[in-house]
Amino acid sequence: MSFDAVLVIAFGGPEGPDDVRPFLGNVLRGRCVPPERIEEVAHHYELFGGVSPLAEITRRQAEALGARLAGAGVPIPVYVGMRNWHPFLADTLAEMSAAGVRRAIGFIMAPHGSYASCGQYKENVRDARLALRDRGLPDVAVTYVGSWYAHPLFIAANAAHVRAALARLGHRLAERAQLVFTAHSIPLPAAERSRYREQLQESSRLVAAAVGRTDWMVVYQSRSGRPEDAWLEPDVCDHLRAARARGLDAAVLCPIGFVCDHIEVLYDLDVEAAQVAKERGLGFVRAEAANDDPLFVQMMADQVVALVERDRRGRALPIVCRESSATLAPARPQR
Repeated sequence: MSFDAVLVIAFGGPEGPDDVRPFLGNVLRGRCVPPERIEEVAHHYELFGGVSPLAEITRRQAEALGARLAGAGVPIPVYVGMRNWHPFLADTLAEMSAAGVRRAIGFIMAPHGSYASCGQYKENVRDARLALRDRGLPDVAVTYVGSWYAHPLFIAANAAHVRAALARLGHRLAERAQLVFTAHSIPLPAAERSRYREQLQESSRLVAAAVGRTDWMVVYQSRSGRPEDAWLEPDVCDHLRAARARGLDAAVLCPIGFVCDHIEVLYDLDVEAAQVAKERGLGFVRAEAANDDPLFVQMMADQVVALVERDRRGRALPIVCRESSATLAPARPQR
């Protein structure tokens, strides 16, 4: 087999109160952010015990992926590398190199392509590979899976979670509810250099069709940056306020832009958006992200196996995430 391992690549997150501020320091990486803003974001984590579920969910996703691959006749190890917290990408690549891994399949845990969600991570992997060279360690080449924002199993996992959320809302409200898809906002110039919006729309359209909903909307959350800068809109809370004023009775939120229930989902949706809905008497329920749903894990395995098979047949490998690597305004550090 030409590939030795899979590298699952994610944002990272603190796993205890003492990790929160060092983690935020890594996210900000020396950017000039007012101390009061850092404390505000730190408080979001403290509401959840200083723990982001991202690390644990990513480990579960990786472990389940390894089991699926073994069952599919592709028994290769699966490693996890994080951008902003342990296990850091540089440490994971060093571990892989020492274990004899020379060619790995990269799986970035973001369904929709932009610089912040995809291109930046490829740069981080590149830097980690350069660090191997500086340490005198053998290189680990990384080839990335193709796009999966419209993969039938990614759609099916989210559709199943939307159906479960509708059931929690109750039949009467569910009939009148709008399906609201959320994703991380990014600066408008970055959106114009990528297919982020278009891919979000397609994922959302497919999920809405799968659950038989015609009233649906894509909105954004977690906006950061200067107020005068243009970012993708509408904001989820602004949309809920305006929709309620127009007579909407209920909303079902689906965090289609995220693959796990981490702090941005838990705080921005379960706290902030839920409070807006409560204040205005709007029926509200939030669907789970994909997390380690077996359908989602099988999608991951399908992508890996497809790449292995293409490589065996000598076909050209996919090149994805060509978004500009120009420096952009940082996204709000709440993952």
